[in-house]
Amino acid sequence: MIEGKILIWRLKYGSSDALQRIYEKYVAYLVTLATALLNDVSAAEDIVHDVFVSFAQSTEKLRLEGSLKAYLATCVVNRVRDRVRTRQRQPARLDEACSICSTANGPELSAVCGEELQKLSCAITKLPYEQKEVIILHLQGGLMFKQIAESQNLSINTVQSRYRYALDKLRSLLNSEMT
Repeated sequence: MIEGKILIWRLKYGSSDALQRIYEKYVAYLVTLATALLNDVSAAEDIVHDVFVSFAQSTEKLRLEGSLKAYLATCVVNRVRDRVRTRQRQPARLDEACSICSTANGPELSAVCGEELQKLSCAITKLPYEQKEVIILHLQGGLMFKQIAESQNLSINTVQSRYRYALDKLRSLLNSEMT
């Protein structure tokens, strides 16, 4: 968090190296987050690029109170929401955003991992968008419930409820596939 504030301060005073450092530090995380929400890598990259362009253009006005990572994640999620509103919603596929299966040892473990990840991805697509967003922001994005609540202008109880309902629905969906 301190590094983020220092980078913002340097950026406000004209350091292009600071912008490059911010970009390099967060681009992979933000593209992964957007990809999980959109199921479209190129659209995710476009959104992240747009967020960084807007970020660079508005640094003089920026008043960062929380973490830079959470701020950029909120910007990406807001752009994703805009995109989802303007086009037909597509299901998220975590296997495009995760590299878990590619690092599995051995073909059997890789196949099992890929199959399980595909089942989970399919189950997540069946969640209401609000629940899916909370699940992805918390589990994949690494944001705390408080940060999600602040970014969505919701109470922390609402965010926790959406998370709990999503987990319950995922358990139900995955258990019904097992039987």
